[in-house]
Amino acid sequence: MASTTHVAIVMCQKTSALRIICRRMSSAVHPQSQVDFLNGAPHRKHPGVTNLKTLRLPEQLQRAAQSIVLGAQIKGLSDRAQSLTQYLWSRKRPVEDLNLRKRAKSLEKLVLENAKERREAIDGDYVKMKVLSELKRTTYNWTPVRFDEELGVVYMAARLAGGYTAVRRALNEILVRDPSFAPQSLLDFGSGLGTAVWASHSCWGDTLKEMVCVESSGPMNVLAERLLKDDDEKAAPHIKQVYFRQFLPVSPKVQFDLVVGAFSLSELASQKERVETLLTLWRKTSSYLVLVENGTKEGHQILMEARDTLLKTQEQTSLDSRPASVFAPCPHEMTCPKLARFPAVPCNFHQHFHPLPLPGSPVRQTETFSYVILSRSDQREAAAAPHWARLVAPVLRRPRHVHCHTCSADGQLHHTVVTRKKHGRDVYRCARSSDWGDQLPIIQQEEAGPLNDSE
Repeated sequence: MASTTHVAIVMCQKTSALRIICRRMSSAVHPQSQVDFLNGAPHRKHPGVTNLKTLRLPEQLQRAAQSIVLGAQIKGLSDRAQSLTQYLWSRKRPVEDLNLRKRAKSLEKLVLENAKERREAIDGDYVKMKVLSELKRTTYNWTPVRFDEELGVVYMAARLAGGYTAVRRALNEILVRDPSFAPQSLLDFGSGLGTAVWASHSCWGDTLKEMVCVESSGPMNVLAERLLKDDDEKAAPHIKQVYFRQFLPVSPKVQFDLVVGAFSLSELASQKERVETLLTLWRKTSSYLVLVENGTKEGHQILMEARDTLLKTQEQTSLDSRPASVFAPCPHEMTCPKLARFPAVPCNFHQHFHPLPLPGSPVRQTETFSYVILSRSDQREAAAAPHWARLVAPVLRRPRHVHCHTCSADGQLHHTVVTRKKHGRDVYRCARSSDWGDQLPIIQQEEAGPLNDSE
């Protein structure tokens, strides 16, 4: 028996030694693998992995939400929640006044030309009526969403788990890539039900000493407080030092380590208001600004507008003159290649989650979202993250090769076929273990041509 055990131990040692030799030989043949990017981690947990397993709401949050939703006894809750989800997903930005005037002039010219071809005599009132009718038919009618308590509960049933999931996944990018970051203060703009507070607390716990939630809707603030207190007015809040405001803090000197704006820029009435709010949020940012929107064309374009605004704007009057840099998901600060070449195809990401367990709800859902994280320049340097490519589509795993569609540091989209022979054992195994949204440790991209429009 002892002899058998001894043989087994020797065989295991030989196998481990053989693996080390093979890895060194692979590194010698493929210079790209010489960089010890794994830092001792297994391939399935390489430093570029930022996706999470299927997420659940924190136990206290889920219990409180169930109590509030079921206690409200809203008729047709499931149908109303589904309709609200679809409505919020399909929302577009308000049409700008300048674009509306240009469209009106174009329609007026078209009406006059058509009348001239038919040799009809028309007056100004007829032209005005036709123009207004066509504008009303073809222009998106944006209106602000106004929450009362009942609609807030419907929103809770529809979007609490999905909103938490999107923010939690975005924050995981900071948690993984900048482990030394320990925020003490949080500003959540457009806080709604306070999902950013719960997501931040799940990442950094009690290091957060002050959390300010800015939400213009009074009923939503009341619901957010009920969630914190487990739906018991007399109970102490599960997360302390959370303060609710209906307006942004006035003082330009007050900064927060972490600023979050989730699904809030899309609810502002104009581009001017979005830019002004964005600049205010950036002035409040000490380290990271996290913006999250629906993973639609509109949501992606709103985020790229915000990203480009902060990269191009350098305020001379700001008390903090450190410029913005892109932390995630973009590995570059050039124009978004997807927006430039495929404007109808958003750059978005997926995260699986368990929805709020209510009657008729599915066991698992997928949240589709877009996000961008901007940091103060010295914070990016402290994180010391390599400019690895970002996977922007599902990874196609095939025998002995992997198809990876990436956005790379050169500002281009690439379709890279990763093989053990071409890229080395480590990169190949990391590619097989990676998924849409992760970073891929392909540091040299010369061998991978830019993506063709047909791919």
